[in-house]
Amino acid sequence: MSELTLLLIRIAYLAILWIFVLSAVSVIRTDMFGARVPESARGRGQAPTKERRPKTPSKRRGTPSHVLVVEGGNAGERADLDRAPILIGRGSDAAIRLDDDYVSTRHARIAAAGDQWYVEDLGSTNGTYIGNVRITQPTTITLGTQVRIGKTILELRK
Repeated sequence: MSELTLLLIRIAYLAILWIFVLSAVSVIRTDMFGARVPESARGRGQAPTKERRPKTPSKRRGTPSHVLVVEGGNAGERADLDRAPILIGRGSDAAIRLDDDYVSTRHARIAAAGDQWYVEDLGSTNGTYIGNVRITQPTTITLGTQVRIGKTILELRK
């Protein structure tokens, strides 16, 4: 083989190696800090309005008031639903921080829409389960519904 061919093969090999390294760093960054939100999804270009606080659901009889960890390493930990949405994961920004090897940094979120509460998996590796069913989209939960994240079980309580 000529020297030019060997030089081109070396350069192509280095380019492929750098693409692999940069993609691995990108995956690690996304896992640690979350995915980027595009500017268009942030509401850029809308007229500035005064900041609104999310509406908290009215306190009615039979409505849940907090999320409680009922099983797992963090049993007894709770988060009040008046601070919804509730982020669940291993990250420091999570309202319910779980020390579980099967939990992602930003694993799931519990939020309200009207009078109903929803749990949403945030693209975690090991998934979020209601009973034995893995959820793939925001799913309604009620009082006493068990949500399993890793080895931890959470419930909505009054």
